[in-house]
Formats: sequence, structure tokens, C-alpha cells
Amino acid sequence: MGFSTTAIHAGNEPDPATGAVSVPIYQTSTYAQEGLGKHKGYEYARTQNPTRTALEKNIAALEGARFGFAFASGMSAIDASLKLVKGGDHVILGDNTYGGTFRLFNRILKDYSVEFDLADTSDLANLEKFFKPNTKLVFVETPTNPVMTVTDLAAVSEMAHARGAKVICDNTFMSPYFQRPIEHGVDIVVHSTTKYLNGHSDSIGGFVALNNEEDAEWIRFVQNSVGAVLSPMDSFLVLRGTKTLAVRMEAHDKNGRQVAAFLQEHPKVEKVYYPGLASHPQHELAKRQQSGFGGMVSFETGSLENAKKVLESVKLCTLGESLGGVESLISHPATMTHAAVPDETRAKLGITDGLVRISVGIEDVEDILEDLDQALK
Repeated sequence: MGFSTTAIHAGNEPDPATGAVSVPIYQTSTYAQEGLGKHKGYEYARTQNPTRTALEKNIAALEGARFGFAFASGMSAIDASLKLVKGGDHVILGDNTYGGTFRLFNRILKDYSVEFDLADTSDLANLEKFFKPNTKLVFVETPTNPVMTVTDLAAVSEMAHARGAKVICDNTFMSPYFQRPIEHGVDIVVHSTTKYLNGHSDSIGGFVALNNEEDAEWIRFVQNSVGAVLSPMDSFLVLRGTKTLAVRMEAHDKNGRQVAAFLQEHPKVEKVYYPGLASHPQHELAKRQQSGFGGMVSFETGSLENAKKVLESVKLCTLGESLGGVESLISHPATMTHAAVPDETRAKLGITDGLVRISVGIEDVEDILEDLDQALK
């Protein structure tokens, strides 16, 4: 089946009890059992919920994975996937990941004897130097948040597998519509469903997709044991979102390309970060690895004062954290999404005080351009 057909139908079978076309919200904490050890496949809602099961089937199918698990947030999904490593294991972490991912490693996992190194995963020669005998995972985000660096997933997966390590890819920025990491050899894909998969800025959630059965059973065990599961209502909302994922991503991509091109020519903008621009250093890799470029664009204004003026002058774009909603959202990575990253690390990565990130929505693009233009002026 094609992507849109899968998005609409996978996991979305009509309700057997009523024929309802939309999967019902099974708002229950427990299930009646016919006798000891005799039930209809559901015992307790932390362990299983029919609405969540439908979503897990749906997103797993979109990622081309055998197994999928829905979590209460993107960070809880990432945390669960990292439970595959133990004390004494080593992880290579992309040096430009979401600030919350960095915080998880730097403030929590290191206290449990998990070793990690920050590496530029887009530089294969550099990456190779970071592997150790105890390296178990490589955690990649591509394109990176917020400077949009692209990593060659097939090359990194080949390098890691040859050394007995697995690869996790955060695919939030692209969604499975524009990028399917498993097809490039990645072992585990994680998402913040809060973003493009939901698409309407009204749900928090996370997802883990993978093919390895042994790893999947462990993730399932962690999901049930820790209990950071996606609620029935949030599962319903994300299921609603994935049905329109294809048409929304096409609209985000179309607008994103135009916004990036506009900013690149604007006299008040010093630099634009967007893989869809021919000037992007990994433009050709992005064209091969992705089927589109999406709606995430970052641009350099030159100073904190300039960024502040832009962020406080926009009228259509909403100043706020998060991304991937139908509405355009604009943010300041240095003080918002990446505030947990040390100053010197941010400076090295290009996350300056003048950097602004925009999640380009699906409004009429002329209105987005007009708003950015008046704010920059």
C-alpha cells in the first residue's frame, strides 16, 4: 500500500462492536475478565489499551517497522530506548541534538555509569575515532536541531554494525513521510509524536519503532514496568494526526522551501540553515536520503538584540517552544530548546544568541513571508 493509504488504514480497522470508523477512545483503567487467566487480550491499561495499540500499529507501519511503542512524551521514548545500554556501556551521541536529549545524558545517565561522547556524526572520519570496545549505541538526530546538519544514516549504520553497535535515530524533524531511517540500516527510530505526527499542537507523546524482536520485548517490558505510556485520548489525537500526515508534510515542505529562499535573500539575515537550499553543505545527501526537506528553518540575525526584536515583532508566527504544528511557531534555541547545553558547546555548534528557528506552518505562505519581513525590518 502507498504511504497515505497506510496512514489512513493501518491500525484503524472499524470497531467490531459498533462499526465506528474512527478508533474509539477506550478511557478505562482496567478490563473485566471472564475468569482467572481468561480475558480478551486486555488486563490493565498501563500494559495494554486498544486505542494505544491501534496507534502503535499505525506508526510502526509508517516507519516500516515490525514493532512500535507509544510513550507519554518524546523524552520518555528516548529514555526507554536508552535502557538497552547498561552501566559501563559507551554511547556516541550526536553533538547537536535536542537540548532535552543532551540533558538526559549529561545530567542523568552519566550518574548511572553510562559513558558517552559527543561527536559530529555527519563527519564519518571524525565519528570513527569515537568508537570504543564498549560502544553499544550511536544516537543520531538528522537533520539536527536547530542547525539542520544531515548525517548519512546508511554509512553510520554500516560503521556501527561493523563494530557491534546499534544505531538510534531521532526522526522527529522529517517524520516517516520524508525519511524512513530503518530503510537505511538504522536499528531503532524515535519520535516526539507531539510534533509532526500529531500536527495540531494539542498532544504530548513519543514513539519507538524497531524490527529486532529481542530489543522490542525489552522495550515492551520497560514501557510496562516504568509506565510512561501514552494516554487513550492522546493516542486518539495522534491517530487523527497521522491520517493527514502526507498532505500536511507536503504543505510544510512547500512553504518551508519558499521561506528558506526568502530568508536567504533578505538583507537582515546573515545565514540560513535549511537542507533544501543548494547552498547547504549536505544538500545532495539530503536529496538522496530524504524525499523532502520539511518545514524546519533556522536563520542567523547577528545578535541577541536582533533576534529579540524579530521574536517580539512577529504577529502571525507564534513565539513558543515546540514545532510541527499546522501553525507557524518561532523560537530562540539558545534560551529555549537548547538552554541546557553549555554556552561553549552551543557556540561551537553555531547555536548563537542571534539564531532564530521557525517551524513553518501550513498557512498561506504569502502571509508567513509578510510577517517575517515586517519583523526583520
